[in-house]
Amino acid sequence: MVNELTELQDAAVLRLGGISLTLGGLLTAAFIIVVAGALSWAATRGIRRLRHKATRSTQALYLLEKMTGYGILIAGLFMGLSAAGLNVSSLAVFAGAIGIGLGLGLQGVVKEFVSGLFLIFDRMVSVGDYVELDDARGAIVEIGPRATRIRTNDNINIIVPNSSLIEGTVTNWTLKGDTRRIHVPFSVAYGANRSEVRDVVLKAARAIPFTLPETDDRKCQVWLVGFGESGLDFELLVWPTQDAVKRPAAMHAAYTWAIADALDEAGIEIPFPQTDLRIRSVFGHEGDDALEILGRAPKGRSRKATSDAPEPKAATSGSNDAVEDLLRPSSDPIEKERLSGEDR
Repeated sequence: MVNELTELQDAAVLRLGGISLTLGGLLTAAFIIVVAGALSWAATRGIRRLRHKATRSTQALYLLEKMTGYGILIAGLFMGLSAAGLNVSSLAVFAGAIGIGLGLGLQGVVKEFVSGLFLIFDRMVSVGDYVELDDARGAIVEIGPRATRIRTNDNINIIVPNSSLIEGTVTNWTLKGDTRRIHVPFSVAYGANRSEVRDVVLKAARAIPFTLPETDDRKCQVWLVGFGESGLDFELLVWPTQDAVKRPAAMHAAYTWAIADALDEAGIEIPFPQTDLRIRSVFGHEGDDALEILGRAPKGRSRKATSDAPEPKAATSGSNDAVEDLLRPSSDPIEKERLSGEDR
């Protein structure tokens, strides 16, 4: 019985040139490859759990996870081929033929795999970063051998080819920094006191819990950026926390709501599209006098009341945050080095 099993194990299944594949060798190779796959799965799963619990060095753990998984699989594959009776060094010609086939038929797959390796080692975009592409915006949760998985704030998973992150333009909101300055646009009606607008909006922005404490380099500011058709266009410049930066839609909605509440409480009008008709002259009279001739003078308003009406108060200018921002010394180390060189 033992002799029969030995003969069955040594029975040649395939002969190719000088290579003879036996049944026992193939079974041994299959066992080694299965064990290598199981070890790879267990190792990557253990490192992934450690990475999810860690608060620091998560990128290094992700790199270790991927390299460990790939390394065990490749080592198991070579060991299985060797156990099957194949001389790995003799497969150079065969590997070259496979390489040509991969280059022609699987060019896209190989391209994405190599791009994934570049992403893992380059670390310009890493797992946990909040990125924005043309068609996707969210946090990177996985960099795979073919594609990168991005999860939006609506819990939608978007699969992006790895090459798109290398060849295209990517905005990384959380690269090498704890926060970013956010611009929140808003408008008020013409005639509003600009200084009052600035004060009430800054007070509202500072009261929001995810607004970072102000420093010399990071201040909440209000800029007048334009003259719109119906009112003055402003922007609130604010530094939120990193968690808020990763949820831009909700963050902008929170600041916009706070601005609207602050303007309502202060009695500052928010503009809306409107068209005013002004009568320049009727029989030599203008304005309300012309309307009175036409029989459409405003109720309760007479010429005397018009003449006795007080002059409107001019809006005070207040502090101009944009000027202060431009006059502040640069925090860029390269610019500081250039300025110090000029002083010398």
